[in-house]
Amino acid sequence: MTHQYELMVILDPEIDERTVAPSLDKFLNVIRNDGGTIDKVDIWGRRRLAYEINKKTEGIYAVVDFTATSEATVELDRQLKLSEAVMRTKVLRAEEAIALVESEGKRAEEKAARKAAATKAKVDAKPAEPATVEGA
Repeated sequence: MTHQYELMVILDPEIDERTVAPSLDKFLNVIRNDGGTIDKVDIWGRRRLAYEINKKTEGIYAVVDFTATSEATVELDRQLKLSEAVMRTKVLRAEEAIALVESEGKRAEEKAARKAAATKAKVDAKPAEPATVEGA
C-alpha cells in the first residue's frame, strides 16, 4: 500500500549546489524502481543550521514529496544515511505532517486565548485609582 511522504534532507555545504539535484535523483530511483512516484523536489539551497552538525553551521536543504510503499521509504532513508554527503534526514507521512501542523496551530491558538483571558482578568480586577482634582 502506498502513502504520501515528505522527506527533508540536509546535505553537506561543501558539495557543489549544482550537483544536489542529480545526487538526490540517484537516491530517488529507489522510490521509482519500487513503483512509487516523485511529486515534487524543492531545493531550498544553503541555509544556516539551528545548531552545529559535524562542526558545520550551514547545510543545503532539500524537500521531496513522494508517494511510495513503506518498504521503499525505509530503504531510501537507509541509503541516504549511508551517504557521507547527507548530514540529516527526516521522513514524515504527509497525513502525519498535516496533523502535526494542525495540532501545533490549535495549541498556539489555545495558548493565545488563555493569555488574552488572563490579561483581561488582570485589567478587570485592577481597582480604579481615585480621581484627583488639581487646584483645589
